[in-house]
Amino acid sequence: MRAVVVTAPGGREVLEVQELDRPAPGPGQLLVEVAASGINFIDVYRRQGVYPMETPFVLGEEFAGHVVEVGVGVEGGAGFDDVAVGDAVAAANIPGVGSHATHVVVDAAKAVPVPDSVPLDIAAAAMLQGMTAHYLVNSTYPLHAGETALVHAAAGGLGQLLVQLAKAKGARVIATAGSAAKIAIARERGADEAIRYDEVDDLAAAIRTLAPDGVDVAYDSVGQATFDASLASLRPRGLLALVGGSSGQVPPFDIQRLNRGGSLFLTRPTLGHYIATRDELLGRARDVFAAITDGLLRVQIGGTYGLDDAARAYDDLESRRSTGKLLIVP
Repeated sequence: MRAVVVTAPGGREVLEVQELDRPAPGPGQLLVEVAASGINFIDVYRRQGVYPMETPFVLGEEFAGHVVEVGVGVEGGAGFDDVAVGDAVAAANIPGVGSHATHVVVDAAKAVPVPDSVPLDIAAAAMLQGMTAHYLVNSTYPLHAGETALVHAAAGGLGQLLVQLAKAKGARVIATAGSAAKIAIARERGADEAIRYDEVDDLAAAIRTLAPDGVDVAYDSVGQATFDASLASLRPRGLLALVGGSSGQVPPFDIQRLNRGGSLFLTRPTLGHYIATRDELLGRARDVFAAITDGLLRVQIGGTYGLDDAARAYDDLESRRSTGKLLIVP
């Protein structure tokens, strides 16, 4: 098989496409031919060594594809009956699984069935960010009708999904993005208000102009560049969910700022803790796939790349030129 290998911690130059032996599924595992593999910022952090992994390793931890071989004991043991060769499955948030490849081995308990109504590229694009958006608006801060949510990077893969799910709950959405084209995408997905953060000197003040009493929740995947504005935009006892750092990691800060801001809440959630059980994984995935099938959730694929173009794909992601979800299609 062919795979994108991280040869050492570093920049995009450490990515190398290699020919590797195709693995065989062990007990309770599936061998999947990858139809599409999601590109995510967590892959950047693993490649850079922010989240250390022993090198070399195959990059990627989100995919959809068809089962080509099953290991001993899979049938009935994965939470859905009789996984068979040819079945469509998807998985995400599995460190080290190595999905930027033509084939991948995954524990059956970590895979979910993909309904016929959802194309495999859409399934791959929706797994990590779709379930992340789902837990953010349903569990981290259960949004209610009439509340106001701030969504940064609203034209990105996660941002677009957050805007749509927040609007489905009846919330008011204030979106931020970095260009006119991205603002248009955020509004198309349902944002009530939109701010170009590259055109304002004081982002928090611009947000407060639209929400004088503060927002109920801020969903921030940008990190360093927007963190201070997110905190300053919250109402008393509001919550900031820091879900990424596309502009860089947030440095340590004085926690008394939470007190002074009005007994604020801050969380740094991660998907793994919100799909900790098989039932929770299946429940979130089924909800996301059902929303896609019913037309309530639109997943934009912003670009597809072959294995040999992985470095260019990550350049597009890290430069924040892209909108929607980027995929590796082996």
